[in-house]
This record gives sequence, structure tokens and C-alpha cells, in this order.
Amino acid sequence: MIRVLVGSRSSLVRAALESVIRASPALEFAGAVDLSHLSSLTLSSSLLSGDVMLIEMADATANDWHVLADLPVPAVLLLDPADPALAGSALRSGIRGAISWDATPQEIEGAVHAVNAGLVVTTPALLAELRPDAQTFAEELAEPLSERELEVLDLLAEGLSNKLVAHRLGISEHTVKTHVASIFAKLGVSSRTEAVSQAIRRGLVML
Repeated sequence: MIRVLVGSRSSLVRAALESVIRASPALEFAGAVDLSHLSSLTLSSSLLSGDVMLIEMADATANDWHVLADLPVPAVLLLDPADPALAGSALRSGIRGAISWDATPQEIEGAVHAVNAGLVVTTPALLAELRPDAQTFAEELAEPLSERELEVLDLLAEGLSNKLVAHRLGISEHTVKTHVASIFAKLGVSSRTEAVSQAIRRGLVML
């Protein structure tokens, strides 16, 4: 069971995030943190009670990201999907996760599990800001990967089976197999290991 803290400057948002955590059988609500005075947060007992902190923070600054990155628990940020530069700034500061604030409860749970496992997690749209050379690499392909194929590729890089990829994305296992076959063809590979290796080299996935 992963103990999740929620943090926001808004009490309403904190309550909403708490309800998401409490609704998940795989997560345990560990408390809420008011981020109105972020600079004063230290190694408080409330922070030490959690494994991961789920955070919504509008109008954050680069300094805010550094403070959050230095907290004793890794953070997953809920960010505006229309502002990928914000995700880039946060992740470069050391934040472990940045996903869209309209993420589903299943996507939030997946991000929490990934960050708790030591992975860096984000979405293909937000990840584009972190990969300035990815487009150049992608252009080397005869046919670029679609956004859905990039999502599948990210999950393959995590070591997920077709069945788990299907569950994570809410699609059928047959559809996943079709995407995997297309990924193999576009990358010119014949195995998952080769696909992930090529994707890392081309900057298409981030581990």
C-alpha cells in the first residue's frame, strides 16, 4: 500500500485529491499539506508520513519546483496540459512526476506507482518539452510514431506486458498487439528489447 500525501494551496483541491486517493484500493491517504507557504515546508512529521505527494499548484515558479524537489518524498504534479514548458521546468528541477490535471484516477494511480518505484513519469504531450532533439530523431523514421504508439512504447519501456498495457490505457489487448507490431515496423526491430533500445537512443522514451 502506497501512502500518498496531497498538496495544494486550495482546500477544495486538497479535498478533491483526497477523495481520489481514498477511492483507490491500492493507495492510502496519508494527509493533506497546505502549500500556501511552500518555502516554510521542511522535514515535518506530516511529510515523513507519506511515500509520494500528489500536488496541484497553479502559478508556480521555478523556485517552487526546487523546494518541492528537495522535500523528503517524491512528488507527482498535476499540471496544465496546455503548458508543456511548465512540466519541463518542474522535471528538470528534480520533480519525479508531471501529468495533466485532467488525468483520470487510473492515470493518477499509475503515476504514483511509477514514481514510488523510482521512475520519472509524464505524458507524451508534456514530455515533448523535455526532448528538444526528439523531433529530429523522429524525423529519421520513414513514418513517425503516433501519440498512442508513443504511449504504448513508454509502457513497454516500463516492462509491462500487452495485457497490462491494455489495462493501463483502457484499450483491448488486440489493439495493443497491433500498436506493438506497428512500432516494431516503424523502428525496424523485431523484439521489445530492440524497440526500447532504439527508442532510448532516439529520445522517444525517458527512463
